[in-house]
Amino acid sequence: MRLAQYLAHAGITSRRKAEILIAEGKISVNGMVVRQPATDIDPEIDQVYFEGRPVFIEKKIYLLLNKPSGVISSVSDPHGRKTVIDLLPELPQRIYPVGRLDYETQGLLLLSNDGYFTNLMLHPRYEMKKTYQARVSGRVKHSLIEKLRQGIKLEDGWTAPAQVHILHTSARESLLEITLHEGRKRQVRRMCQAIGHPVIHLERTAFAFLTLKGVAPGSYRYLNPAEVNKLIGLAREGQI
Repeated sequence: MRLAQYLAHAGITSRRKAEILIAEGKISVNGMVVRQPATDIDPEIDQVYFEGRPVFIEKKIYLLLNKPSGVISSVSDPHGRKTVIDLLPELPQRIYPVGRLDYETQGLLLLSNDGYFTNLMLHPRYEMKKTYQARVSGRVKHSLIEKLRQGIKLEDGWTAPAQVHILHTSARESLLEITLHEGRKRQVRRMCQAIGHPVIHLERTAFAFLTLKGVAPGSYRYLNPAEVNKLIGLAREGQI
């Protein structure tokens, strides 16, 4: 493995900046300062140090959490509100939410310490699908559903086409299933507000092929290697 790649995987900095650190003589391997970014190392044998401190690659972990309403998608909160990290046990790795669900929204949220994975899941070019169930006020007309499907104008521009279905409707409220690959702030809520049917309750029920099956609100599970590899494969397909 290239030394700069090792530093990037360890979370020290980006690979490009790692090459600068190496050239500046801030990295040593087995007690010797190394200045060549193209240096190869064996992570199982060689000892790498950054300004005298040992550098280790953390084991990558991937969690699926069923976030309850009233919890923020952050590692900490200056106002003392409960965060998604508070719902997890003590872990040796420092993990981060993969994207966000707003304070009132519940449902499927991924967490990881893998920056490469996180970027694949979030960047718009990879078009990872997220599915929501939105309970909205009033009976939604099919003409408005068609508007949501085709794209609707919000204050930050037109939304991309979405998959929208009515699961249930009554005179007072409707239950919509909305699948989209964008990730704008409070997007589903703003889309429903734009057609005159504000959201009463919102839940993310799926991320790509992942669902909340067997995971109660406030609980979590680890993704297995097959699931992680499948998610990465889907993201790469979306890039083609």
